Amino acid sequence: MNKTLMKKYAALIARVGANVQKGQPVVIYAEVDQGEFVSYVTEECYKAGASRVSHEWSYQPITKMNYKYRTLKSLSTVPAWQEAKMQQMVEDVPCRIRIESADPDGLRGINRDKVQKSRIATYPIMKKYNDALENKDQWTIAAVPSYAWAKKVFPGEKKNKAYEMLWDAILNAVRVTKDNDPVEEWRLHNEKFKEKCAWLNEQHFDYLEYKSANGTDFRASLIPEGKWCGGGDTSLLGRFFNPNLPTEEIFTSPKRGMADGKLVSTKPLSYQGQLIENFYITFKDGKAVEWDAEKGKELLTQMLTMDEGAAYLGELALVPKNSPISESGILFYNTLFDENASCHVAMGRGFMDTIVDFQNKSHEECHALGINDSMIHVDFMIGAPDMSITGYKNGKATPIFVNGTWAE
Repeated sequence: MNKTLMKKYAALIARVGANVQKGQPVVIYAEVDQGEFVSYVTEECYKAGASRVSHEWSYQPITKMNYKYRTLKSLSTVPAWQEAKMQQMVEDVPCRIRIESADPDGLRGINRDKVQKSRIATYPIMKKYNDALENKDQWTIAAVPSYAWAKKVFPGEKKNKAYEMLWDAILNAVRVTKDNDPVEEWRLHNEKFKEKCAWLNEQHFDYLEYKSANGTDFRASLIPEGKWCGGGDTSLLGRFFNPNLPTEEIFTSPKRGMADGKLVSTKPLSYQGQLIENFYITFKDGKAVEWDAEKGKELLTQMLTMDEGAAYLGELALVPKNSPISESGILFYNTLFDENASCHVAMGRGFMDTIVDFQNKSHEECHALGINDSMIHVDFMIGAPDMSITGYKNGKATPIFVNGTWAE
């Protein structure tokens, strides 16, 4: 891959994704085989004025070994140094940048029961730190290819060719080309999000209804005090950033306990380094009560039973079928990309900042209004070419999506 383009992308991540401010610390999370690209991102963070840039490295084969050889007691223990590190993050409020490149099947075969029990054990310990950082820090998730991921996306190509093809697809999705100004591209992109969000928020829909020929027939109520969001976000410290590169979604959090019907997946879900394929979930009174999958049903069951809130919805997201990622025709086997090719929902934790004036409300108040709480937040895709989404206000129907795209 052309290093000039890689550096252009790295600058986009630092300056538009995280929007690193002068004097602000940065933490970058990445796989160890991405050292060259991470060095470019690191340099761009320093050029933007970062006071320090630290790195949290991971490597899927070692992660897999940890789950194999460590005891459940060991995996369920949070050492004091790890808590101290999180407390330091709460005090510093660094930018957090995550670079994804993992193999979608890289954790196949791990002991799922051990994973679930250890995460349930550590979640309450870490939750207080994550809650303290929520909506205060700038964070962004972006991606670069690995050879294993590229071969999954383009199985018929040789390794090096697949790698270059995935690089091209990623750069196209994040609006980075040889001759353009990606910063300006993202400014215009965010303006379009503002227009769509404004229209949806003016409607004050009571609930949405989803239908498609594949079996999706679903209704979800919205929170009266809620709002639609999309594109860039502004932290409680007043700093604008773009959480996802790429992004094509406009989203809100539905009202917990008020959703009924069936949602049918339209793309595979990569969860914990493993795939769940061709699945559906049926809801009653907001809760998932029945589900099945052609592949990965046990993993789906584990996901939906991680805690009490995992069986409830945390997000509804609208993505037209003519989005650039959808039109590429590429199945990325990565939620960051595939969710931006399709309407989707998320199981688990909702977003506090989809409540109007959330900054003046406690977490407990937001939950009381209908925001779901959970240790997970997992998106899965439901968009279909014929999908219709209709909004209802006082019984009056207003088309939102017709045949998979905006009704207007």
